[in-house]
Amino acid sequence: LAVAAEAAGLDGAWLRVHHFDHSLASPFPLLSAMAARTSTIDVGTGVVDLRYENPLYMAEEAAATDLISAGRLQLGISRGSPEPAADGQAAFGYRLTEGEDWSGLARARAELFRRAIAGHPVARSQRAVDRGAEPDLQIQPLSPGLLSRVWWGAATHASGVWAGQAGYNLLSSTLLLADDGRPFHIQQAAQVRSYRAARAASGHPADGQAAVTRSAFPLTTAEDRSYFGLDRGATDQVGILDGQAARFGPTFAGSLDEVAAGLAADEAVQEADYVLFALPSMLGVDYNAHLFANLAAVARELGWKE
Repeated sequence: LAVAAEAAGLDGAWLRVHHFDHSLASPFPLLSAMAARTSTIDVGTGVVDLRYENPLYMAEEAAATDLISAGRLQLGISRGSPEPAADGQAAFGYRLTEGEDWSGLARARAELFRRAIAGHPVARSQRAVDRGAEPDLQIQPLSPGLLSRVWWGAATHASGVWAGQAGYNLLSSTLLLADDGRPFHIQQAAQVRSYRAARAASGHPADGQAAVTRSAFPLTTAEDRSYFGLDRGATDQVGILDGQAARFGPTFAGSLDEVAAGLAADEAVQEADYVLFALPSMLGVDYNAHLFANLAAVARELGWKE
């Protein structure tokens, strides 16, 4: 899929990461393989669930992957989403202590991870221990530039603001919690704007980026119509997730012109720096290569690519 995406002229190939599910739970080996078989596209994650991660081991894995890719890793991290396992973190040996919650613990692990990939010493040599000195050992390897390509996955307005204050790039979720009744793209555009304002107000460099994800299927063949024709005119979906009202965005399905028009009218798409397209990977490489060509055509119509 990554090779086909690059051949079609797309800019990146990002992986969803889930545990105890029919999904990819160990992204770094596959990201490294993708990077070794490609030369221009970014390889990324959306997102690594920090409830399951040792931050220093992940820092070593991420730096090695970024070096293999020659600086093309876009690393999305976060607390993670609801999952099949009721005790998944405990099975991995991670448990909360009194007064902890997973959101706070994930943010603490993320900060240790960022310190490590930035080259701050995180462990002490015996010499430092003998002297009672501060840590003097860095993780190895280090990959300069990786720190600027770390994204925080945010499913609420507040977590988007926090990502800006903390200096992350923003990977807005495919859903928004605490739904206020407005269309998904309106709420998400407001989240992106608040993220940018919070980042600027906190004194971080102005080059922070925001990404949104969309499901988009140009219908150019009978096969396309058989798979996605019923999604024409789809609207937001609303439900309850983790006890909160949640809103999911619509699927864009129609002619090339119709899909392009739908994306052009999407406020969050227009606010974002990156638009990620969710793939029907179960349909195989050949079908997705056809979809990539259609999405590239939409991108050209929108002026995103030449």
